[in-house]
Amino acid sequence: MRLSPRTSTTATPTSAGPVRAGRPTRSLLPRLRQGDIAVLDHLDLDRATAQALLDAGVAAVVNAAPMISGRYPNLGPELLAAAGVRLVESLGRAGFEAIAAAGDGTLVELRDGGVYADGRLLAQGRELDADGVQESMERARAGMAAQLETFTHNTAELLRREQDVLLHRLGVPMLHTRIAGRPVVVVAPGPHAAAQVRPIRRFIREQRAVVVAVDTAADALTDLGVRSDVIVLSGPDGVPSAKSLRAAADVVVCRAAGGAGNVVDGLARMGIEALHFQTAITAEDAALLIADAAHPSLVVGAGLPTTLTDFLDRRHPGLAGTYLARLSVGQRLVDATAVPTLYTGAVRRWHLLLAVVAGLAMVAAAILTTATGQDWADQLRDVLSDLLGSARDLVLEGGAA
Repeated sequence: MRLSPRTSTTATPTSAGPVRAGRPTRSLLPRLRQGDIAVLDHLDLDRATAQALLDAGVAAVVNAAPMISGRYPNLGPELLAAAGVRLVESLGRAGFEAIAAAGDGTLVELRDGGVYADGRLLAQGRELDADGVQESMERARAGMAAQLETFTHNTAELLRREQDVLLHRLGVPMLHTRIAGRPVVVVAPGPHAAAQVRPIRRFIREQRAVVVAVDTAADALTDLGVRSDVIVLSGPDGVPSAKSLRAAADVVVCRAAGGAGNVVDGLARMGIEALHFQTAITAEDAALLIADAAHPSLVVGAGLPTTLTDFLDRRHPGLAGTYLARLSVGQRLVDATAVPTLYTGAVRRWHLLLAVVAGLAMVAAAILTTATGQDWADQLRDVLSDLLGSARDLVLEGGAA
């Protein structure tokens, strides 16, 4: 049964703050400050973007598009509502332009779904509270069957076009980095990737794992003190810093036919010779295939989707490629969150020495509890006493001489 939108009979409270507008959303996120009202045009707000908005400390999010269109149960609005962030949606493109024209930093007020500046209504939208988010999510879950049907069709079509890459690894570049027999950690960009890598840094160090970073994930790893051995780039919007690029042994540029030329030219100006991977799948999926083609012992994924909702929440057209890439890698793929549970650390020499010392101490303590052990202890004490006495006499004789 389709539920009707919730309406409220009480006036919603007002809130005010400096406004910052940006489109696409990724261009807005770096400019946000604590207490800002973020204005974006983002259909079906995903969880990764919502987490980035929370990390920026925004007081409210105003969206020109619907927060939840009903195509699938995207997780972003639920995350923001649970954190107490004010939500306004469906302002329309004209509303977005009117707010953007007011300029960044303009003090605006939110009241009953409207955005006001100096008492003047700039745009009118719809207030979305936690109950409204839950109702929209329920409708989206009911409509997810249609999305799965489309997903199935897209998967079959992609497999037909990319079967040489997905099934036979044809066209996958050969890396300078030696991977065969070693574990590989593939890190995708996003707010959760760094949090997943932090607990497994010991695993990376002790197992000499090869680190494959996708786009700006290389900079996040650099901040954690982890060097990226391989960087896979999707395009000009995801290029990490020159420091991260120069530290990597291999840089791979994923490109559809005729694409990503500007990225290659920019790398060449830095003296970096990039490898090319012509494919229609996303850079994250390409990174998995590049790692798997080199016969690793294990592939650990950090920041990659793990559930059906995660897959649908990503909102990119390469969803079918993500699904097929994970199936292609198969049983070698492990999520980073499982590594701390499965891996307790390598055995070091001092671990063995400590175990030997502890064992000898326990044996000695057990012997000392016996009559024979006490006799041995008395004899050892007498011998040590004689040795100390002899040493003292020698010192005194030497001083007198």
